[in-house]
Amino acid sequence: MVLRPATVAVRAGRPDRAGDGINPPISMSSTFRRGGDRLYGRDDNDTWEAFEATLGQMEGGAALSFASGMAAISAVLETLPIGATVAVAHDAYNGTRRFCADAAERGRLQVRLVDVTDTAAVVVACDGVQLLWLESPTNPCLAIADIAGITAALAGSDVVVAVDNTLATPLLQRPLALGADVVVHSVTKWLAGHSDLLMGAVVTATGDPERLEAVRSRRSLFGGIPGSVEAWLALRGLRTLPARLLRAQHTAGVLAERLTTHPRVTRVRYPGLLSDPGHDVAAKQMDGPGGMVSFEVAGGAEAAEAVCDRVGLLTPGTSLGGVETLIERRGRYAFEEGTPPSLLRMSVGQEDVEDLWDDLDRALTP
Repeated sequence: MVLRPATVAVRAGRPDRAGDGINPPISMSSTFRRGGDRLYGRDDNDTWEAFEATLGQMEGGAALSFASGMAAISAVLETLPIGATVAVAHDAYNGTRRFCADAAERGRLQVRLVDVTDTAAVVVACDGVQLLWLESPTNPCLAIADIAGITAALAGSDVVVAVDNTLATPLLQRPLALGADVVVHSVTKWLAGHSDLLMGAVVTATGDPERLEAVRSRRSLFGGIPGSVEAWLALRGLRTLPARLLRAQHTAGVLAERLTTHPRVTRVRYPGLLSDPGHDVAAKQMDGPGGMVSFEVAGGAEAAEAVCDRVGLLTPGTSLGGVETLIERRGRYAFEEGTPPSLLRMSVGQEDVEDLWDDLDRALTP
């Protein structure tokens, strides 16, 4: 029987012998007795593997866990040869673009920035490219890439397609099934879901063991391994992802609709809105629009910062995917020069929708 991702999130990665606990234990050993399958704690850990089995099955591939999302991102990019050309979403996650800019400055990689919403332009830009790095939705502008359309157009080429699936999660989108070669997650965000750990993950297709081993080698050589406690907490968080994400998505949809008619809001970015440019593609490749809403405030950067200063229930902070609703002006950070100055990114949590709206409305209305 093929289980759906929400069921896998709850059931996979558990001990299955009679008398075992239903939850895997935290494995705290760095050293193993000779003669078994395990060699050293930088390469093997039971607790990581329980998490990896669950996430891999949800994504339809084989997963490896990392110390952070950036460790996962850099491991994939470091598998490329020196001088390789990478095409990257121009509004991709800040850390991804910073890594690529640093690698370009050192001559490690050549980088092309692309608009992932323009499939034809992306395909043209991939001429001579070794790896295409997509996000969909992008962070923080929530733009949508036609993943299946892009991968189909690149079929037969040597371009590796990697997709950062942090914002969608495998509950809403499974890029490997859409033709991608690699999936990356910041586990810190929606998957773990409680703003209490740092972790990342890479997932490759089950029929591509060489790529998996190349990434595994980078993890071991660079030492980008997660802690046992972090992996155990991440797996516990993953168990509740279906409930958390469903509630956050419902609340996000309500807030997005109300923001569209607020006199102090000039634009709302949310793929669940019929008016959103990415709505049709998102509806085709996703099982829901997710729990992130970005919107722009009348009055520019200063007015947007004032909203963050005035909220009382929402928390101004730089992360996403936790049980608490977070809001921030992304344009305040370096490498966000292309982000609209008045854009606020909101990660919707588990609070009552009416309390969140009351707080937002007060903060938007001086």
